[in-house]
Amino acid sequence: MKGWKRYLGGVFLIPLLLVISACSDNTSDSSGDDEAFSFSIIAGLHTPEVPKEKVLEEIEAKTNVEIDIQWIPASNYYDRLNSSFATNSLPDVINVGSQELTQYRDAIEDGQFWEIGPYLDEYENLQKLKDDIIENTKINGKVYGLYNGISLSRQGLIYRKDWADNLGLDKPTTTDEIMEMARAFTEEEPDGNGKDDTFGLADRGDLIYGAFKTVSSWFGTPNYWGEKDGELLPEFMFDEYMQTMDFFKELRVNGYINQDFPVTSKTDQREFITNGSAGMYIGAMGDVGSLYNDAVANDPNVEFDVHNYVEGPDGEYGVWSLPGYGSLMLFPKSSVETEDELKKILSFFDKMMTPEVSNLANWGIEGEHYEVVDDLAKTIVDSGVFDREVKPYAALLIGEPETRGSHEALIDYDVKAKSEELIKDNENYLINNPTEPLYSETFVQDNSMLQEIITDATYQYMLDQIDKDDFESAVEDWRSQGGDDIIEEFNASE
Repeated sequence: MKGWKRYLGGVFLIPLLLVISACSDNTSDSSGDDEAFSFSIIAGLHTPEVPKEKVLEEIEAKTNVEIDIQWIPASNYYDRLNSSFATNSLPDVINVGSQELTQYRDAIEDGQFWEIGPYLDEYENLQKLKDDIIENTKINGKVYGLYNGISLSRQGLIYRKDWADNLGLDKPTTTDEIMEMARAFTEEEPDGNGKDDTFGLADRGDLIYGAFKTVSSWFGTPNYWGEKDGELLPEFMFDEYMQTMDFFKELRVNGYINQDFPVTSKTDQREFITNGSAGMYIGAMGDVGSLYNDAVANDPNVEFDVHNYVEGPDGEYGVWSLPGYGSLMLFPKSSVETEDELKKILSFFDKMMTPEVSNLANWGIEGEHYEVVDDLAKTIVDSGVFDREVKPYAALLIGEPETRGSHEALIDYDVKAKSEELIKDNENYLINNPTEPLYSETFVQDNSMLQEIITDATYQYMLDQIDKDDFESAVEDWRSQGGDDIIEEFNASE
């Protein structure tokens, strides 16, 4: 057995993280391919109890792999990962979040991880992974990891349809109509209770996953970075970013948004919607399900709707996109010493991408944990049982339901089902981040500090604490403290 036990007790995990250590005893065994190939797996546990092994045993039987999983709480993942990396004690597979991938770029470029791109076409299912998402994972044009897929853009509008119907409003399809709905929900007593107790948009202190970035993309702002006069520049150096700030300033000045939105938590933002104070929520459209469940307890007659297509002043619709993956499984050469070992690990993940096996990891055992209705999965156990017996095994999944051919969820709430369709529709209008496959050393080292300059200035402008000249001074401050180096490095990167 390779020396995984020497670091097993201190190993690590994040959501959907998988760390695999292959046993060299089996890789060198000459008894034939029919003998199970053993892996040890250390997985992050995000449920109160270690899962029962019934689902695991089914996965093992379907893949002819023996999997020894040690479940570890996920909260200390990065500390443990960095420690193992520093002491050269990485296991055979590490799972690195998309935001953290750049921290391993030097080691990848130094040849410390396997390049797996040349092998993918050898596997019937791995070659189904999406080319455009694989492109976003590349380093110097090469593929090093298997991705765990996420939706490219879940962003849109959730609004009180009953309020809109009371006021004769249709779904808003332009930024002007967004402003008009916010005004009407504030000034025209949409709930009909005779009180001045409602406002339009509930937002929170998050420029990315709150309302700001989505509205900004409606205005045509690039996604983090865009091209101007043949040069890549950050989004806040585009006129559309300023137009978005002016839009939020107008919302605030007129009282159409919660006045303390820069310091409002997501919990309080949701409470504004579910207690009937606000009628608009801009962010992840899939949140409509949980918002409805909480709101209907306060008002049995509440009705929500969702919408994604909102044109900006230029008459176009666009929405910002994620890179399409949440994490990557990487294969250190210090642990995976031979090509044969690598191929056996890849073969396991290839089998994990079959409908039969991926449904096991995602939904459990058919007839016991779920049933199929119109080719959709409907859980038939309560959430506690599902968490104890099934949910943790999603850590074994790569790709996404369509590339795996696995079942998607049956959704009982029609508006939630509609949100899933609009999430797919968003893929027709994506604004991509052109720097996703690029590299800037200064960005990796200093972006967190530099971004604070822009975040503070953005909120200060929307709160009327600074003017346009002051904001442009903040941009110059960003440039002088390292921003110009980032611009230069991104533009020089391949």
